[in-house]
Amino acid sequence: MSISHVFDTYAKTEQGKIIHFDVVLNEQDQQKALNYAKQWLNSIGEKNATVTSENCYFCHSLETPAELSQQIEAQGFAIYKLEGCPK
Repeated sequence: MSISHVFDTYAKTEQGKIIHFDVVLNEQDQQKALNYAKQWLNSIGEKNATVTSENCYFCHSLETPAELSQQIEAQGFAIYKLEGCPK
């Protein structure tokens, strides 16, 4: 099993709602994590949500679960939804 790196991420929508999620990558690269966070927010209709390097930061590394590994292989990153995320 491979090792992935988790970036704890908080975004604020235009309406003031907080969206909490993890960006999971195969490399420990904060700029990529931030770019992928913005890409994902855009894909869920939150293109104007605010996310910065202060609220998208490296948290820990872990053995990559199969579901996340498949997402990373397909798109370069995975999103693990936490609070305020669409289902």
